[in-house]
Amino acid sequence: MAKSTASYSCSACGASFTKWSGRCDGCGEWNTISEDVGLSTGPGKALGAKRGTGVVLSDLSAKETPPPRTQSTMAEFDRVLGGGLVPASAILVGGDPGIGKSTLLLQAAARFGQAGVKTIYVSGEEASAQVRMRAQRLGLGDAPVKLAADTNLRNILTTLEAEAPGLAIIDSIQTMWLDTVDSAPGSVSQVRAAAHELTTFAKRKGISVVLVGHVTKEGQIAGPRVVEHMVDTVLYFEGERGHQFRILRAVKNRFGPADEIGVFEMTGQGLAEVTNPSALFLSERGQPSPGSVVFAGIEGTRPVLCELQALVAPSPHSQPRRTVVGWDGGRLAMILAVLEARCGIPFAGLDVYLNVAGGMKINEPAADLAVAAALLSAREDAALPPDTVVFGEISLSGALRPAPQTENRLKEAQKLGFTSAIAPKGGKASGVSAMTLNQMSDLTGFVGEVFGAG
Repeated sequence: MAKSTASYSCSACGASFTKWSGRCDGCGEWNTISEDVGLSTGPGKALGAKRGTGVVLSDLSAKETPPPRTQSTMAEFDRVLGGGLVPASAILVGGDPGIGKSTLLLQAAARFGQAGVKTIYVSGEEASAQVRMRAQRLGLGDAPVKLAADTNLRNILTTLEAEAPGLAIIDSIQTMWLDTVDSAPGSVSQVRAAAHELTTFAKRKGISVVLVGHVTKEGQIAGPRVVEHMVDTVLYFEGERGHQFRILRAVKNRFGPADEIGVFEMTGQGLAEVTNPSALFLSERGQPSPGSVVFAGIEGTRPVLCELQALVAPSPHSQPRRTVVGWDGGRLAMILAVLEARCGIPFAGLDVYLNVAGGMKINEPAADLAVAAALLSAREDAALPPDTVVFGEISLSGALRPAPQTENRLKEAQKLGFTSAIAPKGGKASGVSAMTLNQMSDLTGFVGEVFGAG
C-alpha cells in the first residue's frame, strides 16, 4: 500500500514544502506554513465503495449556439471583450495604480446599467461616497448602478445572491477577505481563494463578474498566476502617465480574439473612446526628421500606425547606454547585432535611445525593420520620406521575413495618406494598387538602397 505523504504550503507566498517548519524559506515569514488538506481518495476497489456519477460525453461535431452578448455601447470596450459581455463570465482587469482602471469600469458599469443590465459596483478600497463623487465628476450621477463598500467576501456573495445582478464589479480582488483562510488580505492564499469563490459563484449563478487586480513592478497581476487561469478573460489597462492615451489590451479571452486592443483618451470628463487610433498616434508628428519612422502594425484584428523615434549619439561612458520605451530591449540588442554582423554597421561607442511615440507598446516582430530603419536614419542623420511606412521581421541571418496581414497594414496606411511602403518580399498586397510597394529580401539590400550604405 502506498504511503500517503502530507504536503505543506505557505499562506504568504504559496511555496510548497514536504514538512512543517516555523519559518518559510521562500519569503522569510513566521508561522505561515500549514498542511494542505487533500481531496478525498477516488473510488476504491472494494465492493460497495462510493463511486462518482458518469460524465456526459459529446462529439466534436456537435453544434452549439454562441453565447449571447450584451453590449455596453462603449465600442472600444466591447471590441476587447470580443463583441460584448458574456453571461456567467469572469473577467480580470489589471493595470498600474492610478492608470484609470476604476474610472474605466465605472463608466462601463454605467453603460451596462443604461443598457438594461442590473449592475452592482463593490469597492474594497474606497467608500461609497468617494465612488459617488467620481461618478458625479464623470457625469454619471444618474446612472442605474448600485454601490457597496465592503471587503468581507461572505457578505458580498450573500448580497449578490439576494440581488441577482447581471454584472458585478469587484474593486479590487487584493482587498477581499475570506474568513475561511487564515492569512491577511492581499496574500497569495486570500487572493487565490477569493478569486476561486467569485469565479465559481459567477458560473453557478449566471452572473458576469469583473475583478480588478493590482500589478507588480514587472507589470504582472499581483498574486498567483493561477488566478489568470481561473478567469475567462484577462485584460491589461496600459499607458504612460505623461501621455493622455490609454490602451485596454486582451491577453486572454475564451470568448473572442486575444491581443485585441481598445484605445481611450484620458480627459477631464473621464475616458473618451478613440475610433481611429492611427490618426491619434500620428497627430503630433511634425516634419520628417532623422530617426523618425512610421510603423504599420497589427494589434489583434486592428491595423494601427505609430511612430518610432530613435536617437544615436556618441557615448561619454565606457559602457554605451541602450534605453527602450515601448518595445523589447532584448530585441533591440538583437537588431543592433544583426546590423553589425551582417551589414558591417557598428554601434559600439554610441548611445542608443528608442521610443514608441504616444505611449504605445509594441510586441510583434514585424516592427524589426522599422526599428532598424529608425536606428540607421538617426545614425546617418538622414530622414526617410514622410509618406513612407515600414514593417517586416528580421532574422538572425539578415533575411527579411514577410509580416502577416500585409494588405490590412497597407490599406490603413493608404487611408491616412501614405503613398509608399517598404516591406519584405512574399507579403500579399493585391488589394492595394495606389501605393508604391518596395519589397526587399534581406537587410543588406535595404541598407544599400534606402541609405546608400552596406
